[in-house]
Amino acid sequence: MENATTNSPCEEEPKQDEHASAPQAQEAGGWRSVYYIIGNESFEKLASMSLISNLTMYLLTRYNLSAIFVVNVVQIWNGSSNVASIIGAFISDTYLGRFRTLLFGSIASLLGILIMTLTAGIHQLRPANCTDRPHCQWPQPWQLGILFFALAMLSVGAGGIRPCNIAFGADQFDTKTEKGRAQLESFFNWWYFTFTIALVIALTGVVYIQTNVSWTLGFAIPTLCLAFSIAIFLIGQHTYIRKKPQGSVFSDMAKVITAVCRKCKLKTSDRTRYYDPGPSELDHNNVRLVRTDRFKFLEKAAIISDPSELNEQLKPKNVWRLCSLQQVEELKCLLGILPVWVTGICCFIVMDQQNTFGVLQVIQTNRSIGKHFKVPPGWMNLVSMVALSIWIFIYECIYIRVTKKINKKATRLSMSLRIRIGILLSILCMLVAAIVEQKRRDSALRAKSFTSPMSFAVLLPQFALSGLNEAFAAVSIMEFFTTEMPESMRTVAGAVFFLSLSIANYLGSLIVNIIHKATSHGGRNSWLGGNDLNDNKLDYYYYLIAALGVLNFVYFNFFASHFLGKKPSNDTKKVQPKNSIPNQQNGEPPQEKVFDITIDPR
Repeated sequence: MENATTNSPCEEEPKQDEHASAPQAQEAGGWRSVYYIIGNESFEKLASMSLISNLTMYLLTRYNLSAIFVVNVVQIWNGSSNVASIIGAFISDTYLGRFRTLLFGSIASLLGILIMTLTAGIHQLRPANCTDRPHCQWPQPWQLGILFFALAMLSVGAGGIRPCNIAFGADQFDTKTEKGRAQLESFFNWWYFTFTIALVIALTGVVYIQTNVSWTLGFAIPTLCLAFSIAIFLIGQHTYIRKKPQGSVFSDMAKVITAVCRKCKLKTSDRTRYYDPGPSELDHNNVRLVRTDRFKFLEKAAIISDPSELNEQLKPKNVWRLCSLQQVEELKCLLGILPVWVTGICCFIVMDQQNTFGVLQVIQTNRSIGKHFKVPPGWMNLVSMVALSIWIFIYECIYIRVTKKINKKATRLSMSLRIRIGILLSILCMLVAAIVEQKRRDSALRAKSFTSPMSFAVLLPQFALSGLNEAFAAVSIMEFFTTEMPESMRTVAGAVFFLSLSIANYLGSLIVNIIHKATSHGGRNSWLGGNDLNDNKLDYYYYLIAALGVLNFVYFNFFASHFLGKKPSNDTKKVQPKNSIPNQQNGEPPQEKVFDITIDPR
């Protein structure tokens, strides 16, 4: 159990400028602004998830693509959408700021989903409809080109939206106060909760319309929702706290790595001098990070090996050779989250399975309810969202209130415990999916039918476990990234989170292709591939992913968990670190520069 407020290794020192909290900054922001941001996010997610949830079904039935080709398209597209967030974060921090990046990203997404709507409405843009699956017409290259262009625009939009939406919402709270930190922690859960509830209500209708009424109408609805989300976002623009772009932290990290490589043979001593400008000279939010003892080798980038490295104003002549301790600490923050980041990738691989192979399983089960109604396969993703929403509601509205009455203070499950539970749920999800798939395939083979007589309801547990995995692991990891990073690096935190999703997509696609080629050697039936799961061994694939989850659990417990909540040592929290060179413009006299640099002969 942990209190509502936690310390971070990347803790920021108090700002020296008292004018930073001007009355104007207090008038904007807070929950008033977050209402608009969450409203925008809810409708944006409604639009994007309406497409994501049923994209597998659309490509199978309207583009006549094979199952393994569809899995690769979906996973690579999801991966590209997530990796685009790195570019979006760079553009946001360097040029546009979070508000405009969000706006332009939303417009790009609107263009992409509009083209998808046209592919559904204009039959010349896709191959002819086909019911004889093995002998259907393959789409023309130019038809696939239009499809991929639409998906590319959606990826561009995601690159602008995903790294900035959470960071922009977090900007509206003052995390220098205990109240602000508590509000921020609740914001993560309510951000997930609100848009998930909206998706549960709306996607039932949208996905049903897409599958049973009209794909054109089914895509037109999320197009309108996305346009509406942009309108909500613009309506609330007068309430937002908009922080100006301060330059990309990514470029600073590249400078630190380059400087470390150039000075890798330097050895430090008590007389070593470091470049450390005052708060007014910092590039990011005029906030200095606490100097920590971890990754000490990176501090070589800030060593002043020769007085000639500084100009008359005591600033570096070559920023690719001499960096500030502030820049070094920013890179330390990023390296400090990487062990937990790897854990997240393994958890997200499990989440990806239900959007692809899980939907393929649903297609080959008995989806009938009564005589006249069949459940759309895309509806099964709602099970994950409902499970996620139920847990967050129980946690925020019941568990925390009860513990507050008992302990007289708001307490929460520790981040480490929540991630452990998420990993165990990911393993259980794959084991359940494997057992169910074996029984589904056996019943279909006994009935000599493409569709198993087993009800789709047998797949509900694996989708629910996937949602709980997201509720515990994904929410906690997103919270860890955002709270571990200083305010100036929140966009980086969002980009790193979605980069982990991207790598999970790419790894999932790579594993699928490796297994397909390895198991089809010698003319044998592959575990994966083809148009009929009854000829595959999908359950073996699920067992393999479960084994990766076991390795992930061992890795997290014995290594990555030690990087959660590590506190900096007390002697590092100094406004002017020892043996540093201040800037004369801060009103401090320059100290005598003593350079005691030892060159490592190796």
